[in-house]
Amino acid sequence: MRGLGPLGPLLRDPDVSDIMVNGLQSVYVERLGRLSKVNARFRDLDHLTHIAQRIAQNAGRRIDELSPMCDARLDDGSRVNIIAPPLAIDGAAISIRRFRKGGFTIHEMARGGSMHPGMAAFLEVAAKARLNIVVSGGTGSGKTTLLNALSGFIGFEERVVTLEDAAELNLLQPHVVRLESRPPSSEGVGEIPMRDLLKNALRMRPDRIVVGEVRGPEALDALQAMNTGHPGSMFTIHANNPRDTLSRLEYLVMMETGEMPLAAIRNQIVSAVDLIVQAARFRDGKRRVIAITDVVGLEGNVPVLEDIWTYDSTDGRFTSSGARPSFTERVEEEGLGAQLQAGLGRPGSSLLGSQS
Repeated sequence: MRGLGPLGPLLRDPDVSDIMVNGLQSVYVERLGRLSKVNARFRDLDHLTHIAQRIAQNAGRRIDELSPMCDARLDDGSRVNIIAPPLAIDGAAISIRRFRKGGFTIHEMARGGSMHPGMAAFLEVAAKARLNIVVSGGTGSGKTTLLNALSGFIGFEERVVTLEDAAELNLLQPHVVRLESRPPSSEGVGEIPMRDLLKNALRMRPDRIVVGEVRGPEALDALQAMNTGHPGSMFTIHANNPRDTLSRLEYLVMMETGEMPLAAIRNQIVSAVDLIVQAARFRDGKRRVIAITDVVGLEGNVPVLEDIWTYDSTDGRFTSSGARPSFTERVEEEGLGAQLQAGLGRPGSSLLGSQS
């Protein structure tokens, strides 16, 4: 996309992963995991506003005083958020999240230090064995990158439907249907929320459903899809650790159902979710998988979780617990038992994150 002024060179820099425009005189980038201010300037507020409007119009969206917030994407798949005056006091604020073309594979992420090679082998087995996986983490922790890498193990014979607010996933399989939600127009009409997309996706005979992010009432539908004939489905969610992931899902389901008993909600969650993969971004800019956690079931009314792999930031080591996953028999039935054992590693086996 041309005509983006000082943003053009930054978008052509392969080392830049995030671009943040904080008004007229302030532009920051994340380059190779490090945040820094760059010498990029707009001529005046009109120039900045014109570029923001150009990005929005190219995505079929509108940005002005009546509609001052916009989510869009660039032609290269980069995700864009724009918030304009009068909400943005110092001029339009533009946040661009870029994605590497082709993405990373799980094993490339292991070689780069994001996880232990055993963790990569374990996640490969989990995806191939059609376990239901939730990728959890904070903002900028690499959830979408990890979800995209996990999708690389989906069979080419499977029909996959992806659902996103702004299309970012780049699945390589031939039988993929990509769906994108739609915000309301400036007149407040025409919205197609994620929940409606998910309900429609269930009518499209998918083998697997991959949701870019669950953040609202669609959580209940996603869990029901995992429970009713769509094993191997995946989604991401904002949460800081595996236990918080379950609490977050409980909250989202409660928002939708209101009267549904907590015990029934927890039973729905633990029946649907097999595995939680926790991602985190560290102060040095590195993104790592800090836990792979088995959702074992309920003990009384309390969800039971068992860490399979963890990362300890104090000594920088990935460690295997050696625990036998609750889904071992299912994996063995898929003929992946030997690969599972390789992915579990030896109890206490560890590797420095900076060396993997």
